Amino acid sequence: MRRRVGVGLVALVLSSAAFGTSGPFAKSLIEAGWSPGAVVLLRIAGAAALLLPIGLWQVRHQMRAVVRELPLVGLYGCLAVAAAQLGYFQAVERLAVGVALLIEYLGIVLVVLAVWVLTRRAPHRLTGVGIVLALVGLALVLDVTGQRTPDLVGVAWGLLAATGLAGHYVLAARETTLPSFTFAALGLGSGAVVLGVLGATGVLPMVAGDSRVDVAGHATPAWLALAELVVVAAAVAYVLGVLGARHLGSTLASFVGLTEVLFAVLFAWLVLGELPGPWQLVGGVVILAGVAAVRLGERARAEDGERDGADFDLPSPVA
Repeated sequence: MRRRVGVGLVALVLSSAAFGTSGPFAKSLIEAGWSPGAVVLLRIAGAAALLLPIGLWQVRHQMRAVVRELPLVGLYGCLAVAAAQLGYFQAVERLAVGVALLIEYLGIVLVVLAVWVLTRRAPHRLTGVGIVLALVGLALVLDVTGQRTPDLVGVAWGLLAATGLAGHYVLAARETTLPSFTFAALGLGSGAVVLGVLGATGVLPMVAGDSRVDVAGHATPAWLALAELVVVAAAVAYVLGVLGARHLGSTLASFVGLTEVLFAVLFAWLVLGELPGPWQLVGGVVILAGVAAVRLGERARAEDGERDGADFDLPSPVA
């Protein structure tokens, strides 16, 4: 597929905005007695049920291609969907939300390391600058200050979430014969199966809470909050995320995806009335600087690759 940076940027920013809506609605459900496991399973399973019929219809004449790509799709579902969701929600039970999210976004470092290992080429120095700026910006946006020594078990769950996040950007950027829509649908389906098994075995508690939840100070049906999580925060978010990653490549996509934190802060302000502080605004600027730095680093690396006749992107999976 020919990569278009403009299309990729728009798709991934919209994906980040969609993902960013999940926080306020999920929080309203959890505060009404819903367990995190139940919320995430309904979110992923609902999105899979919504997307799979359309995704399979797109490839109705290419079922052999679907079978060939099942290992990649299954790995994406396990890492990008199940591990990322399970790791994050488990970490939140033991750590402050900001700390858990910061640990999860260490996955961007894992992306750079994965590209380094697979291509055997060190990232450009500007990419390294982007890593530092992005992590500093995240710390400012999340306002992670004055924390005591974190729970080590919670840190371990956060690292699992980071691995899942890295898996999303690395695997979504791999070239496949499947359309982005179908790939996302199958990935959500496989992730839902994994989460369902964890729930059935008691590893992931499943508790349904009240039928009405508080959203922006208004009593709202729980099904409406769940519908937002399924349609916007999962279905739309994952489809656009896969499309954007394929156009941008895994490294740049992982940095643009950091804007999810900014959108999460914005929606928390609009829906929950949680106003961002001045340091969070500064952190947003620093994150954008990190995105710009990694973009310059990727461009410089691509120019070096053209002069050397080498391709530094992630290799395609073996058919």
